[in-house]
Amino acid sequence: MRAVFCGVRGSTPAPGPDFVRYGGNTSCVAVSRGEDDPALVLDAGTGLARLSASLGGRPFRGTILLGHLHWDHTHGIPFFPAGDHPGAQVDLLMPAQGDAEAVLARAISPPHFPITPADLRGRWRFAGIEEGAHRVEGFDVLAREIPHKGGRTFGYRVSDGHRALAYLSDHWPVALSPGPEGWGDYHEAAMALAGGVDLLIHDAQYTPADFEANKDFGHSTVGYAVGLAEAAGVGTLALFHHDPCRTDQEIDALLASIGERATRVVAAAEGLAIAL
Repeated sequence: MRAVFCGVRGSTPAPGPDFVRYGGNTSCVAVSRGEDDPALVLDAGTGLARLSASLGGRPFRGTILLGHLHWDHTHGIPFFPAGDHPGAQVDLLMPAQGDAEAVLARAISPPHFPITPADLRGRWRFAGIEEGAHRVEGFDVLAREIPHKGGRTFGYRVSDGHRALAYLSDHWPVALSPGPEGWGDYHEAAMALAGGVDLLIHDAQYTPADFEANKDFGHSTVGYAVGLAEAAGVGTLALFHHDPCRTDQEIDALLASIGERATRVVAAAEGLAIAL
């Protein structure tokens, strides 16, 4: 099982020389079995274009699993050549909230955008899923609702039967309770998703110093992500959904400030591949 980070930024893309090493594209992680082409993609931010490049012109055949429907997690859909392709076969799944295609078309349609989801080439299927266990592209997927401002949001646990990763890209645990450090509680859904996984990909948009001014915006602190990883017995934590203003040097400094922990901590970067 292999996870490749195609986009790691939160809220909006971050172009420019200060964001080259970690990347400026928004959320997208491709999951595959070893060296096979990815068949499961977590979120469809602008990083989705990187996946097309890695496929070398081959159409995408698989499932895109959306955590929620904010722009930074859907903007890549119409800019995905491997998916907008006559030979593509794409299932796009999202937290259930009515007609999935119609909900997505509220953002991807005139006058906001020149085409609708129905205009994408290839065979696309749009559907909603509920909390619980699912079988997706040969993986066991657990979907749990997690707090995040502005729409129904799921975190996912993905397993091939041997290894597992958890994906909580946008997580606002302080909405449930302050928790031990004031950054949110290690609540039951978060622990169910993250417990014992080999890799936890987690929202790390804010530093503890940033949090007080931004705590109503729906995201986590780096400290919460580290605390959850340690409480859940995670092998490796990948800090994800970097603030769009956080430069490469600032991410380096943030990593250095964490120091040695029980859980290995890395900062997600475009192109980073982690074999589980």
